[in-house]
Amino acid sequence: MDATIAFPVLVGLIAVALLFDFLNGLHDAANSIATIVSTRVLRPQYAVFWAAFFNFVAFLVFGLHVANTIGTGIITPDIITPEVIFAALVGAIVWNLVTWALGIPSSSSHALIGGLLGAGVAKAGIVAVVWSGLSMTLLAIVLSPVVGFLLALALVAIVTWASARSTPFAVDRAFRIFQFFSASLYSLGHGGNDAQKTMGIIAVLLYSQGYLGTEFSVPFWVVLACQSAMALGTLMGGWRIVRTMGLRITRLTPMQGFCAETGGAATLFMATFLGVPVSTTHTITGAIVGVGAARRVSAVRWNVASSIVYAWVITVPAAALVAALAYWAVMMVQR
Repeated sequence: MDATIAFPVLVGLIAVALLFDFLNGLHDAANSIATIVSTRVLRPQYAVFWAAFFNFVAFLVFGLHVANTIGTGIITPDIITPEVIFAALVGAIVWNLVTWALGIPSSSSHALIGGLLGAGVAKAGIVAVVWSGLSMTLLAIVLSPVVGFLLALALVAIVTWASARSTPFAVDRAFRIFQFFSASLYSLGHGGNDAQKTMGIIAVLLYSQGYLGTEFSVPFWVVLACQSAMALGTLMGGWRIVRTMGLRITRLTPMQGFCAETGGAATLFMATFLGVPVSTTHTITGAIVGVGAARRVSAVRWNVASSIVYAWVITVPAAALVAALAYWAVMMVQR
């Protein structure tokens, strides 16, 4: 590990990491309220308060397996330096801001993973990569939307069969209530999986500077700071992305919104308990496409869904490129 840095610099880097977490809430938390807004169960301004609360309390439900994966399972912690962390965060933040400005629901999670990869490889070459953790994460890029799609599709079939004898009005009224629970579960899953990624970044920075001793761990103050930053980001909203996720992909009824959120939440819960950093954006998009396809294939606006897929494909390499350029720029300034 490299020499320690001045304490104010360390505080500044932690602040940049928390800024990423805040932007993650701004950018990705729209995923957890998109369906409840599009079905008009809650207005956007109330929905963001609802999501922010469950984002914050998520640390009471889940362990810190995802934080450990980010901290030690993407690039080897022994090559981590403040410059690597700074460049990784720059890559992720720049890409998040670009996609947020364009209203494209790309993945903050994979932007961070791309940033770590780009900065780590720029410093130490390909040997910096922890292939077991990276391959598991890249596999999750593919599997999380697929699992969300299949679970939502199955839920639509089960719920449709179970409510076959009820009137459409009764079904609509019941699922408006159920959607409060499904949206809460999805917000819990989002807070549990996504906030832990920033926890891993801050913890590995502290570890590289000798503040954690010889064992990697996540201090409790880091947990609280990251959950708070994400909740604040959620409160700032993200209506552009809510509109894309909830309205432009397919139009949803409360029953379909419930199925999409529940399928997405189940996927996030499984991934978080397994320590796999997945994308909430991928997961909820797969689930929304699943409920749309259950109605009929033409109900899904495939041109919108395909443009989102293109953004997914380029997120990791684009963030990695920005992070690598940022690392080289920092090293040139220091010379």
